[in-house]
Amino acid sequence: MSFSRIDRRDLLQVGCSSFLGLTLPALLRAADKRRQGKSVILVFQTGGGSQLETFDPKPDAPAHIRGEFNTIQTKIPGVLFGEHLPKLADRTDKIAVVRSFSHPDNRHLSGTHNTLTGEPQVFRGNANEDKELSRLDRPSYGGGIKLLNPTTNGMPCQVTLPRPLIEGPLTWPGQHAGFLGPKYDPWQVNSDPNSEKFKVHGIQMMDGITTSRLSNRVGILKELNQQTKRLDQFARGIQFTSQQEEALNLLTSPNIAKAFDIRAENDELRDKYGRSEYGQTLILARRLVEHGVPYVQCNMGIVQSWDTHSDNFPRLKNKLLPGIDHGVSALMDDLEQRNMLDDVLIVVVGEFGRTPTINKNPGRDHWASGYSGIFIGGGVRGGQVIGKSDKHAGHPETTPYHPNDIGATIYSTLGIDPASIIRDRENRPMHLNNGKVMEKLYTG
Repeated sequence: MSFSRIDRRDLLQVGCSSFLGLTLPALLRAADKRRQGKSVILVFQTGGGSQLETFDPKPDAPAHIRGEFNTIQTKIPGVLFGEHLPKLADRTDKIAVVRSFSHPDNRHLSGTHNTLTGEPQVFRGNANEDKELSRLDRPSYGGGIKLLNPTTNGMPCQVTLPRPLIEGPLTWPGQHAGFLGPKYDPWQVNSDPNSEKFKVHGIQMMDGITTSRLSNRVGILKELNQQTKRLDQFARGIQFTSQQEEALNLLTSPNIAKAFDIRAENDELRDKYGRSEYGQTLILARRLVEHGVPYVQCNMGIVQSWDTHSDNFPRLKNKLLPGIDHGVSALMDDLEQRNMLDDVLIVVVGEFGRTPTINKNPGRDHWASGYSGIFIGGGVRGGQVIGKSDKHAGHPETTPYHPNDIGATIYSTLGIDPASIIRDRENRPMHLNNGKVMEKLYTG
């Protein structure tokens, strides 16, 4: 079986994959190494959010560039946000706004890989099929954590909420540990936290075995063992051994169940986050970092929710921006009230931005040449704008920041040296990350 393209039928036949679920060895307690570093919550604007309607509006630009929305004053003198982000605008004293992100990749899949791993995807062809999830990819942040600075508290190194990024036959890259192998993969939830039916059982294996059913089906381990040859082909080095019992205990751990028990939150707080998938995903992220998960990726929608080629303005106004504004603002306040804000870095960003010019639909198209994002907590100095874009928010006028730099900043926050050496499947050494920590976030 080719590792560069994993056939979905083979994946199902193997019976256990940690992408879209859990691989038992990936749940075992890490080596006796004390994890140091803060936690990170990535609020990922899936599909690429518009900088002009959010954190870098241009009210003096022509109408076909500035768009339909008005602007509002933030707490930073002279700094404006789009009018549909009033709660975030009122909290900019705790926010660092970066207006000079730039990279050359306007493709969703490979651009997402760069954002979710901190490194560009190795080129394998121009077709979308060449860019989907692969064991040739770089590891997700959780993979790097599990390899270099793993948890010792029985909690996973990364949880991704609330759904995987899949559209039709394509699975977006950057969602597992890549060439590090399945035992380093993150946990993937596939359930809406805003649903009355949501529970920890929403964490699933590829074949649909849930944690609750697993506790009653220990016999599945025997079935998996009978597939050793195929498992070796799928993910060499993964073995189901005497550690199975410990893994099973971890799966059914009351600590994990407690972390995912969103109903333990009072209704008033849940209302502040917003009774939407976005808002409830973010309150669940807070519960996870509070219980010791170092990295949580929050997908704000399906793969192209923010990909507003058409109907840009009603989509942003009615769903996308209120979800971010309510949810992230509540997350900030919640963490601060719990004295956790300095220990948790929140990053809000997409894989790229949107074109300065509005198209005929009317919408905005892919634009990686210049876009923006915000950073909150984790020692970041709020009340500042880093970088400057041109008059149409199309290109940085100051030194640009790359997604690699976001990666270096995230790894550094997690207590990991971005320049750490890792080895690919051919045992070739390489740096974990080739970006630079965004020091201005902390120094201004």
